[in-house]
Amino acid sequence: MLKKAFAVDCLSDRQIFRWHKAFAEGGGDVNDENRAGRPSTSSSDDNVKRVSDLLNTDRFLKSVRLISETLDITKTIVHEIVSESLGMRKVCAKLVPKEINFKCLVEFLHIAV
Repeated sequence: MLKKAFAVDCLSDRQIFRWHKAFAEGGGDVNDENRAGRPSTSSSDDNVKRVSDLLNTDRFLKSVRLISETLDITKTIVHEIVSESLGMRKVCAKLVPKEINFKCLVEFLHIAV
């Protein structure tokens, strides 16, 4: 019945039996287990603050590459911090907040002129 409903996305019968057995014996846990590999700690609060401070000092002519070289953080993490954590995007060689209201727009235009 599950195979009809979910087709390829359904678990195999064997996997379902393994999980049923594990839960029946009391060993089943729904939380993730520890995995091998490096944890993703690069986008920590400290790095977000460092990137934010650097951007607040000079928003002009800052690229992800320059920020990553200055702070010694990978480019992908800097891009993630700028776009997701800080909610900014690049507009005319200046990093600005994604959600810009009319008052901020007037201020930015006044500075640019």
